[in-house]
Amino acid sequence: MTELIEKLEKQSCLTRDEYVALIGGRTPELGELLFEKARCIRRKYYGNDVYIRGLIEFTSYCKNDCLYCGLRRSNRNAERYRLTKDEILSCCKNGYELGFRTFVLQGGEDPYFTCERLVDIIKAIKSEYPDCALTLSVGEKSFEEYKAYYDAGADRYLLRHETADEGHYSLLHPEEMSAENRKRCLRDLKSIGFQVGCGFMVGSPWQTVENLADDMLFIKELQPQMVGIGPFIPQHDTPFGDKKAGTLELTLFMLGLIRLTLPSVLLPATTALGTIDPRGRELGILSGANVVMPNLSPREVRDKYLLYDNKICTGDEAAECRNCMQMRMKSIGYDVVVSRGDHTNTEYRKRNENDLRS
Repeated sequence: MTELIEKLEKQSCLTRDEYVALIGGRTPELGELLFEKARCIRRKYYGNDVYIRGLIEFTSYCKNDCLYCGLRRSNRNAERYRLTKDEILSCCKNGYELGFRTFVLQGGEDPYFTCERLVDIIKAIKSEYPDCALTLSVGEKSFEEYKAYYDAGADRYLLRHETADEGHYSLLHPEEMSAENRKRCLRDLKSIGFQVGCGFMVGSPWQTVENLADDMLFIKELQPQMVGIGPFIPQHDTPFGDKKAGTLELTLFMLGLIRLTLPSVLLPATTALGTIDPRGRELGILSGANVVMPNLSPREVRDKYLLYDNKICTGDEAAECRNCMQMRMKSIGYDVVVSRGDHTNTEYRKRNENDLRS
């Protein structure tokens, strides 16, 4: 198996069968080799810098009924909330003072936040903080809506594809949703000019090694600037509440594979990793990740945005999250930096420089 890791390191494409063999045949020793190679590659592109993104979970309403998500519309026990524009801007102000230069607006697919309302919020944030990047994570939209967000100043868009296999996708989502449309959205976002992030759950119900291989091939084909993965964690008020969670071990292995497959990718060590293991985010960084996303949402709503059970940091102040993350990263030899943390691709840097001059 070491020859497959070396092949990836040399930027050769693996076949589906090779990915299946590598993932299915992984061992602790193979994992350590993979992580060593992944750290070397991320150091080449980003040194020991870790980028922080200020996460603002601005609405817990969602029109969708995904079987794994605590925000699904059928969950009558979910506590719903929406932040106002002023509350969102207050989160940004707090984050800016703490050194955040990227804000991530994440929410369910909430019909209240129409294209016009979101455009207004985007323009307000970019006007107030022109030196900051703005990432959106608000689900599936039309090409025209995505274009309006981009024209308003949004820089990045996160949309996990969840699984590249149509059959597997249908087992995780309601009938009206499809893997084909999710991929259409990602391709639309790329064509418009966004820095795009896709990603998948590790260990979701009925997931096979072949599914994971297909995810890697899709990521290689799409060439996103960001990839967000995390372990599947059940939420007790969903149909998957009794399903087995994904593992830290496999999630870390997939992080290492993604770093070798897309050397310059922006790769988060997610909150879900920290939820399944107290040192999950540190281990994620040591496996090749280079982004962490502390929470800037008001403390009083954090325990209402429960995509899965036992989510960490729901009671912390934003400053506590920021300082804690800095100390955690320093303990393993990495530095949290005050930076937008853009992808190394110069075409995105050029847009950013033009924005600042205008």
